[in-house]
Amino acid sequence: MNTEPIIEYFSKFLPLSNVEIDAVKSVFKERRIKRRQFILQEGDVCSLNTFIVMGCFRMYFVDKKGKEHNIQFAIENWWIGDIGSFHSEEPSKLYIEAIENSIILQIKKQDQLDLFVNHPKFNRIFRVFTENALVAHQKRILQNISSTAEERYLDFVKLYPYFFNRISNVQIASFLGVTPEFLSTIRKKIAKS
Repeated sequence: MNTEPIIEYFSKFLPLSNVEIDAVKSVFKERRIKRRQFILQEGDVCSLNTFIVMGCFRMYFVDKKGKEHNIQFAIENWWIGDIGSFHSEEPSKLYIEAIENSIILQIKKQDQLDLFVNHPKFNRIFRVFTENALVAHQKRILQNISSTAEERYLDFVKLYPYFFNRISNVQIASFLGVTPEFLSTIRKKIAKS
């Protein structure tokens, strides 16, 4: 199992001692996930926090009419999981699906809590990236209630240029809260300007 990517990730926040590196190696488990395979489905409890080594995932919700609403995309060196279900241990309302064949490292909730207690540096590291994720989600909420679809699309292009060869236009449209046809209209309009 190759835990080097996550050790490098943690080391960007704070340098790790050999003991801390060994702790990471002992609690993270590698999984290989095929395209279209789920690592979480509605009704399951999200019992694992997931770090992506290679690949691309989407997290989405299915409404009562059966329409999918993409909430998050995640690629290499990103985390994905239903944080509400992970912490409350209640069934999730979300799905997490691989968009590509992927390699992930996962940690169980209790192992993560033990890391925090036994190696407080990880508590600080997880707090920082959780705060960063919260800031990003707040920005997205504000953007969704105060921006036009065109502005949301332009912001997506600017913030996430690496997604365009990996995610379909249908997925991007769902993330932006528009139909694929409307996204196509926006793209044509921008191309003409």
